[in-house]
Amino acid sequence: MVDAPNPLGGYHPEAGLNHHEAGAPQRIPVPSLLRSLLSEHLDPGYAVAASARHDRPAGRWRAGGWSVLAGMTVAVVFAAAASQAQSVAPVNRQTQLVLADSVRAGETRTDAVEATRDGLAAEVETERRGRLAGGEQGRALLAALDGAEFSAAVTPAIGPGLEVTVTDPGMSRDLTDVSKQRVAGSQQAILDRDLQLVVNSLWVGGAEAMSVGGVRIGPNVTIRQAGGGILVDNRPITSPYAIVALGPPHAMQDVFNRSPGMQRLTLLQQSYGVGVTVSTGEALSVPGGSVREIRFARQMER
Repeated sequence: MVDAPNPLGGYHPEAGLNHHEAGAPQRIPVPSLLRSLLSEHLDPGYAVAASARHDRPAGRWRAGGWSVLAGMTVAVVFAAAASQAQSVAPVNRQTQLVLADSVRAGETRTDAVEATRDGLAAEVETERRGRLAGGEQGRALLAALDGAEFSAAVTPAIGPGLEVTVTDPGMSRDLTDVSKQRVAGSQQAILDRDLQLVVNSLWVGGAEAMSVGGVRIGPNVTIRQAGGGILVDNRPITSPYAIVALGPPHAMQDVFNRSPGMQRLTLLQQSYGVGVTVSTGEALSVPGGSVREIRFARQMER
């Protein structure tokens, strides 16, 4: 029995399909636009939107719940970290004070030992000169010893020379501007290799004795970077860095002004605002260096 046709039009899902004729082709029902407009009054998009609105509150509550849980977790973590930092802060402060006291005590002991060494060295020098100065052979030996000690940078020296002072620019006025930081995260613009180049340029210019930051430059003395500081002969020096070179001042200045060391300082001055001062003097002084035990040596061919 065939169903009665829909008075409003439309079509039945089985309409147009042949079920009684064997081997006959089956026809796929194609809806009529007029029938669709008359029978389906609601656009399918409205049904999808209504279904989404119906399911949305539960999803919103679930998302909100996860957000609240995540916020509470972050707050708990920060609270625990702040509490731990507050509880550990006194211990850290006490440790810093102990370390600072240890460093100051070590420096005091080092200064005392150096003063004792210098006193004993002066006594030995006085005794040696008193015993050797009486004869011609002794005086010749003293002259040879003086020359060797000066070459080894052991004895203090005074005389005319050249003084080069290099100053770090320090903190910039604009704290957010890091374009002039030579080392990332550091205010330091002058590095060990800059001072090394200046020292080598002064040696080439005719310097006979030299000190950097009050430390005598001699055999086995190095200028090295140590974190944010510079060590000369394992002694820390700070800005301004004073480089004193004894020798013919005007001749040294003429050579130094054309040297790679001065070119580097000029570049640092223009790029980072480093302060550079070059002056001559008639009574500059350099201290004596520490005595080192030489285990082996060979004469260099000239």
